[in-house]
Amino acid sequence: MKIMFFWIVLTTASDERYYEDTPDCIRLSESECDLTHCLQPLDRTYYARIQTEPETMDNEDNLEELPHTISPSFNPYRESNISAVTFTVKNVNETTVLVNITDPLTSIYEQGEQLTIRDILKKDLQYKISYYKTGSTGKKDIISNTSEAVVPDLDPGQSYCFMVAAYIPSRPKASRHGALSGQSCIRRKTELSPEAWIAIVLTAITIIIIVVIVLYCKCCRGTNQNLQMTQSSAPL
Repeated sequence: MKIMFFWIVLTTASDERYYEDTPDCIRLSESECDLTHCLQPLDRTYYARIQTEPETMDNEDNLEELPHTISPSFNPYRESNISAVTFTVKNVNETTVLVNITDPLTSIYEQGEQLTIRDILKKDLQYKISYYKTGSTGKKDIISNTSEAVVPDLDPGQSYCFMVAAYIPSRPKASRHGALSGQSCIRRKTELSPEAWIAIVLTAITIIIIVVIVLYCKCCRGTNQNLQMTQSSAPL
């Protein structure tokens, strides 16, 4: 039986590597181990040295002669995968919505508090918001530097669907985008302008006046007809 023996390797500016022991990843039988807390500072290039040992090993055995391999280089700050975000969409007015994004949590803790990607990436973190009108094949994108974004110039009365992904333009192209979120669709309500409400009220008043006049005329006509009939039936 073989047990995994993990090391972490840090490259220096002069490309001189030195091994740093990782106490939580020593003599493991599993094939995975979380090295997150060992990768400080985050914006550095790291290598992992993975060495296998027999279950029982003589103290005189030379560790350098045991089977081992070196992982590809990895920069946590520039290459870590970012999970899909959650967000809400709220109507502001008939042509504008507000997208509110929740920054994903990381596996990094500081003074007992779990950090978000905003805590780590700070000003490097942006969000790309993609949206399209229901029934349309055209898609638009906007970039937001914050976790709140206003999306303007929407068509009143139309339904729109939104998707969001973390976007870090300072990263290499292959790792700039986080996972794309699920889509959230919202129905745009048509809100009447003050001028439209005034027109509706004036139209209603005009209709009421016309109805009153018509009814009044009918009443007057009926009264006149009754009066004429009464006069014609009176004895001479």
